[in-house]
Amino acid sequence: MSASKAFKRVTHVIFDMDGVLLDTEIFYKRAIQSIASRFGKVYTPHIQSKIIGTPERDSSRIAVQEMKLPMSVDKFQVEFRTKAHQYMTDVKFIPGAVTLVKHLHSKNIPIAVATSSSQESFNLKTGKHKDFFSLFNHIVCGGSDPEVKSGKPAPDIFLVCASRFTDKPSPEKCLVFEDAPNGILAAIGAGMQAVMIPDENVPPELRKNAHVVIDRLDRAPLEQFGLPSLNS
Repeated sequence: MSASKAFKRVTHVIFDMDGVLLDTEIFYKRAIQSIASRFGKVYTPHIQSKIIGTPERDSSRIAVQEMKLPMSVDKFQVEFRTKAHQYMTDVKFIPGAVTLVKHLHSKNIPIAVATSSSQESFNLKTGKHKDFFSLFNHIVCGGSDPEVKSGKPAPDIFLVCASRFTDKPSPEKCLVFEDAPNGILAAIGAGMQAVMIPDENVPPELRKNAHVVIDRLDRAPLEQFGLPSLNS
């Protein structure tokens, strides 16, 4: 675990979903590499670090541009979505996710999800985990929510998510859990504190904006943000 900034007490917690709660990034990686390999291209960790956490449209645009693929963004997006969804037949939890979420819920800490996925994609990924996601106060699906005007790294999704809590906390009262550099930038831009659980391909220089970097959700230093310790 590493820390880079002083911490403020928070009252609400917001989670990204892909790569934080659900282990879906491997399916996206497989889908993109499948398309890229047809053209002799490689989906490198560098490109992946730019794509993780972005809405589907942005992911498609970045992939086409970075790998110089001879296809339109529209065509890539359709094929990318189809392949990724075909792979997502049995989505697993990220280690530590269930422990942390159930702990916060049991302590009556308001929690929510802010995902770049569309509602359709969210339903597909979470179909076998409905009980788990019922623990959250609300879910914001940035890929299809009309109030989310711009995707991560813009702060829109986190500001919208905070506004939908019943008591409408100020951004500084919200703690965000993210795995992607773009997500961390979005949280910081929203005026929130951010804990990063980075993908192994995210280089050190792209982890530095997070307030804390951890390797497992169930090792989060909650007490440093004024939240009930996982040991309590």
